[in-house]
Amino acid sequence: MTVQDVGPLPLLAGLCPMHAVLDAQGHLVQAGPTFAKLFGARPLRGVRFLDLIELRRPLQAADMAGLLACAGARLRLRLRAAPQTALKGVLLTLPGGGAVVNLSFGISVVEAVRDFGLTGADFAATDLTTEMLYLIEAKSAAMEASRKLNLRLQGARIAAEEQAFSDVLTGLRNRRALDHVLDRLMQSEQDFALLHLDLDFFKQVNDTLGHAAGDHVLQEVARRLQAEVRADDLIARVGGDEFVILLLGMTEAAPVAALARRMIARLEEPVPYGAQMCRISGSVGITLSCAYDSPEPARMMADADLALYAAKAQGRGCAIFHEVEVARVDPVRGLA
Repeated sequence: MTVQDVGPLPLLAGLCPMHAVLDAQGHLVQAGPTFAKLFGARPLRGVRFLDLIELRRPLQAADMAGLLACAGARLRLRLRAAPQTALKGVLLTLPGGGAVVNLSFGISVVEAVRDFGLTGADFAATDLTTEMLYLIEAKSAAMEASRKLNLRLQGARIAAEEQAFSDVLTGLRNRRALDHVLDRLMQSEQDFALLHLDLDFFKQVNDTLGHAAGDHVLQEVARRLQAEVRADDLIARVGGDEFVILLLGMTEAAPVAALARRMIARLEEPVPYGAQMCRISGSVGITLSCAYDSPEPARMMADADLALYAAKAQGRGCAIFHEVEVARVDPVRGLA
């Protein structure tokens, strides 16, 4: 009796959708629907099985005799064409020299589902692979939900940190952020210039035009100051009309003084508010970390305050350095 005598084996399509029926020469006479799906629209009847599938273990086979020699053993195979999906199987002989090969994907099932667009309908109803696929899908959904939750939590944390370190009115950094950066600079021993800026004549704006005008002026001050510094520098609003600027890596008095004068000049430009023009200025006290044997944030802030008061006493609208060694202040007007 030959395979042709046996005729089609329709039951196999439902029970073993990954089966292949071979004749005595090793050519396909019947292919299960899932097995056929691996080769797209290619007709499979009459195609030599070993031209499609490579037997790798328990031994390699070049012909039907080699395949029959592995009857009943656990077979490890793979597709010859890309993506060379790994397969497992078992071969049982048929009367007349033919054989039935039943295949499965084993641990490569996830890749096979992706590569060939397989669904639950492509597996036998009793195949536990479908259960594993459901578990994988559920795990993937849970992991994706967890990822999205983590992203939301991270975003919320970043937003909270940003809010905690930011001045609500101006968008500049606040005193807490300033303290944090100063501590970090002390640890890294990076030199910097510290400028303490106080607005001149700001109280008159509040008194004459109201606090809304004052808020508008503060927001404009923030924009003008930010336009004068580098991206890595820091501007913090530490009081109603007080600001601290940290200029990272700047240790020379001349460029720091020039920047302070540019800031003052920008602040003295009138600020439109409705039909009114708000006029302010700024006084600046400056200290350099390199002027100290062992700089400390509290002392530098106190020295910058002293220099600021000296600038106010000098007539406002100017910047003054605090001289650490001689404990005196000198105006920087006129420096090149």
